[in-house]
Amino acid sequence: MTVWVVLPTYNEAANLERMIAALLALELGVRVVIVDDDSPDGTGEIADRLAAARPEVRVIHRAGERGLGTAYLAGFRHALAAGATAVLTMDCDFSHDPAVVPNLAAALAGADLVIGSRYVPGGGIRNWPIHRRWLSRMANRFVRLLFHLPAADCTSGFRLYRRHLLEAIPWEHIRSSGYSFLVETLYWAARQPGTRIREVPICFTDRVRGKSKLGLREAVCGAGHLLRLRFSVRGRPGATEERPGGG
Repeated sequence: MTVWVVLPTYNEAANLERMIAALLALELGVRVVIVDDDSPDGTGEIADRLAAARPEVRVIHRAGERGLGTAYLAGFRHALAAGATAVLTMDCDFSHDPAVVPNLAAALAGADLVIGSRYVPGGGIRNWPIHRRWLSRMANRFVRLLFHLPAADCTSGFRLYRRHLLEAIPWEHIRSSGYSFLVETLYWAARQPGTRIREVPICFTDRVRGKSKLGLREAVCGAGHLLRLRFSVRGRPGATEERPGGG
């Protein structure tokens, strides 16, 4: 299995080199594509230096374009064109522990999509204030109410996809560019016939270095995108209220 890690970055100079070292130290032979959104703190220059030193690392520079969703899409295209059989998405700030990646890879033997989950037995959150914990749980309940998704953690970005599932998702239907992109992607992945989804417990740890990119405005805009998606599915000719496959 050839696993490519798609690592979106914006102002991650304090974390990037450590994250790449941790990923390449895994006994999985992973390859990494860093997708940098023109970071003003020098992240892009660090990425270029790492890529020059390690053939397993590649860099995509995006000038004038921002957004988690479009960064993931750029990374997916690059990884699939390079022959990836599985693609991992994760944050660069160590909120997703690279030491857990082998657990996700092992779970993929019986799945098409593996989610690093905070909300299954054994999962959890560390160093988040109460209001962020509440917001995350409410967001997941909101999403499950809208779409009946077969996952406890629908907003986790720590995911490992099989190649065929990424190729089957109708990307032209996805409208979000921010964090709600994760929910839209899960929705369409779950709708593919026979999709097997598994969740592996993780402990999500709030970043120590750098600043979070998720704010109230992002959360409100994301909720609006998801409501529009739900109503568009209901209004589509022949649409049904069937629950997506998986589980």
